[in-house]
Amino acid sequence: MDLLSRVRRSIERQALCAPGARILVALSGGADSVALLLILRALQDEGVVEVAGAAHLNHQLRGADADADEAFCAALAGRIGVPFISERVDVAALARAQKRSLEDAARTARYAFLARAADRLGAHAIAVAHTREDQAETFLLRLLRGAGTRGLAAIQPRAGRVVRPLLEVERAALRAFLEQLGESFREDATNADVSIPRNRVRHELIPFLRSHFSPGVVGVLAREAALARQDEEFLQAEAIKLAARIVLFEDDAIRIDIAGLRDASPALTSRVVQAALQHHAGRKPIAFDHIKQVLALAAGLERPSQGAAKAGSVSLPGQTAARTGGSIVLRRRLVHRSPAREGGNSFAFPLSIPGEVELGPQRLAVGAERLPAPNGEALRWAGRGTEVGIAEASVHLPLGVRSRRPGDRFTPLGGPGARKLQDFLVDRKVARDAREGLPLVVDGRDRIVWVVGQSVAEDFRVTDPSQGVILLKVRHLGGPG
Repeated sequence: MDLLSRVRRSIERQALCAPGARILVALSGGADSVALLLILRALQDEGVVEVAGAAHLNHQLRGADADADEAFCAALAGRIGVPFISERVDVAALARAQKRSLEDAARTARYAFLARAADRLGAHAIAVAHTREDQAETFLLRLLRGAGTRGLAAIQPRAGRVVRPLLEVERAALRAFLEQLGESFREDATNADVSIPRNRVRHELIPFLRSHFSPGVVGVLAREAALARQDEEFLQAEAIKLAARIVLFEDDAIRIDIAGLRDASPALTSRVVQAALQHHAGRKPIAFDHIKQVLALAAGLERPSQGAAKAGSVSLPGQTAARTGGSIVLRRRLVHRSPAREGGNSFAFPLSIPGEVELGPQRLAVGAERLPAPNGEALRWAGRGTEVGIAEASVHLPLGVRSRRPGDRFTPLGGPGARKLQDFLVDRKVARDAREGLPLVVDGRDRIVWVVGQSVAEDFRVTDPSQGVILLKVRHLGGPG
C-alpha cells in the first residue's frame, strides 16, 4: 500500500474528519510537517480533504534559523498554492512571565495560534504531523514517569479540532516520500539536544531497544499505546456508570458511598475517586497517592503519616476527605476568601447526558443532550446564547454544573488565549450580584466548557458536527418575575 493510501485509510478508519473537510496544516518546516502538507494536498485532489491553508509560528528562539524556517514555509505554501498564515511570539519572554518551561510555553502558544489561524481560514480541523515514532517516544516517556492506562494511551489520533493523520506512519516513510518528490525540508538543531528528555529517548533509548531487543520496537510500542487507549476508553465509560450510582453531589460537599467502592473493581474505583477529587482540586494535580489515601479511608485504614489531620480524615489538594458513617465526604478547603465570597452561593452538581440540573436560587435549569450526526448540510452551532453546541470529542466526561471559584480561567470563544473568568465577566458587564450565582458547565477535568448564557470556551467549539455535538441549554424556571 502506498503512502497516500495509508494516510487516507487512517483518516477514514479513525474518523479524523468528514469527507472534504477543510483542514489547516501546522507547518514547522521539518520533514514530517512538510510531508503532511504535501500528502494532504495530494489527497485534496481525491476529494478526501480540502487544505484550508498552512500555519507557521515563529517562536523567536533560534534567531536567524527561525526566520529562515518561516521564510521556507511561506515559499513552500506559495509554490503549491496553499494560503499561508504566520505569527511571531517571544516564547522565552512568555515563559518567564508565566513562570513555565520553554517547552510548555511554546506548546501553549502554538496551539492558541493554530486555533486563531483555523478560525481565520474557516478550517474544521487542524492537522499536526505526529508520527509512529512520536507515539512510541511518548509511550516510553509516560511509562518511565509511572503513568496508568490513560497516560500510556499517549498521543490521541484526534483531540478536539486537532487531528494526527500520520500517527501510524514511520518517519523513514515520510523522508522517502520527500526524496522521491525531490522536496527539501528544514532541520532543527535543537532536536539533537539530548538534555531534553524526548530527544534522549529518541536518540539513545529507542536505538538501544532496537539493537538489543527488537528491530520493530517502535511498532510494538505504538500498538501498546493503541491497546491502552482502547482499555482506557472502556474503563472510563464504566467508571462514569459507577459514579452515577455511588457519587452524590451536595451543595457544599461530594459524598461517595463506601459500600459501592468496596464492591467495585479497583480499576473503576480509582477513576471514580480521581474524578471526584478533581472537582474540588481545580487545576491542582491529583496524584496516585491521593487516590490511595481516599481508598484507605474507605477500607477503614488510618494513615497519619500520609497527611491525616485526625482519625478518619486526610488533607488533599483543595479539600479534605473524611469518613462519615457509610460515606467518604469531600469538602472544599477555603483559603483566603473574603466573607462575601464564602456565602451560600457555592454549588456543584453532576450533569448527565441527557439530563438537567435545576438551580432553585437562580431559577434556572441547565440541560444537556447528544445530537444525532447531521444528515445533509450541517448546522453551524452558536457558541453564545441560551442554546449552544460543544464538540463531544473535546470533552472529558462526566459534565458538571458548578459555581465560579477563585482563579477560574478559560479561553472565550474566538479569544487569543486563557484569561481570568472574573475579567471576562467584568468586560461583559455582568452585574456583581449575578456573577456569584452564575452557573458554569465544566467537564470531568474541571475545565470550563460553557459560561452559561455568555460563551462556550474556545477549546470546545464545534468545528465538525459529524464528530459529535452535545447541546447545552439553559431555561428559566417558572414562577414570579
